[in-house]
Amino acid sequence: MALKKKSVRLIIIVLLFVIYFFMAARQIPRETILVPAWISSLEYNVPAFERSSNAPDRMLPFTLGSHFGYIDSSGRFAVNRIKTSEIYLDEKMWTEYGNMPSGIEIKNISQETIINIENAKGYPFLLDNRVFILGSEQNELSEIDSNGNFIWTYEYGAPLTCVDTAAGIVLTGSLDGVVEILNSGGNRIYFFEPGGSRYSVILGCAVSRNGTQIGIISGIDKQRFILLEHFGGSPGEYKVVYHEYLDTGFRRPVHITFIDEDSRIVFEREGGIGCYNIKTRRSIFIPLDGKIAAIDNSGDQGLLFLIVSHPMQRNELIGIKIPQDNFFVRSFDMRNTIFLRAPFRSSDVFLGRKDSMFVAGGGKTLISFDLEEK
Repeated sequence: MALKKKSVRLIIIVLLFVIYFFMAARQIPRETILVPAWISSLEYNVPAFERSSNAPDRMLPFTLGSHFGYIDSSGRFAVNRIKTSEIYLDEKMWTEYGNMPSGIEIKNISQETIINIENAKGYPFLLDNRVFILGSEQNELSEIDSNGNFIWTYEYGAPLTCVDTAAGIVLTGSLDGVVEILNSGGNRIYFFEPGGSRYSVILGCAVSRNGTQIGIISGIDKQRFILLEHFGGSPGEYKVVYHEYLDTGFRRPVHITFIDEDSRIVFEREGGIGCYNIKTRRSIFIPLDGKIAAIDNSGDQGLLFLIVSHPMQRNELIGIKIPQDNFFVRSFDMRNTIFLRAPFRSSDVFLGRKDSMFVAGGGKTLISFDLEEK
């Protein structure tokens, strides 16, 4: 009887969630529409399929509440596990580890151990199909090869606050307000102190996929968004091409990511998000209520999805048609820009996107939509 009541309750929650989407969604400009695809419950785990040449390749990593794993484009789980300790997921590999682990196992989507790291002396994180160890004091970074061996180790002057990788380089920001770039061999090729604030700290950093642009959120009182661009023939030559003060700012890590095939960079700021257009060299402000809990890091086709959270476990999935930058306008009427508002209640949220597959999650439910052209 208890199981039956639990199933009925789950069905009601899922139906309400779907109703919110249908009631809130409107047709997206340029004839792109959201088409409901599937709903999957983390509590009712479909057995993992056997990997084969016919198995779907579009696997999306997810973390939602006490669960983590990978799900395919049809809503089947390759991995659906309950967290027993800390985890880190990348597109093709993952790891679960305890406090001050002496040994770390890196597994693939088939849950096979592919890398075994002994005497780690730190914490693993996975970026851009590379394996790193952050030292226990957070001021030392090492890269690990496919045999579990340390390739290089680099020591910093202060604890790291952000890391990003792409195009063979490693971008870091630290508590003392320093930005550094390492090459594939772990050698520093660039050093930069933005300054200009009462408290020097790097709260967010992102590198474009080809490594030519660097985005930074720097300082407290005043806080700034800074864009650097590669120039010249040397790999370590970057210069500031744009900076902008961000009013009050935050005293915590902030969201910042390149989107739309690196044509734009979006970043969290007080009262909404900023969006900088690489081509037009213009920054716009998109006002939003609430705290950004998750953000779509692809943002292609001029569309951006994010989840904002409010008190009492209230959340809202928002879809934005990114405005075309106007030379004279820096903020926009969101009534003509937001095409989706889907409120829901949950203590945990998830947002992910893989090609045309778009997945949102709340509670113990993942719901997928396909982005299609009419």
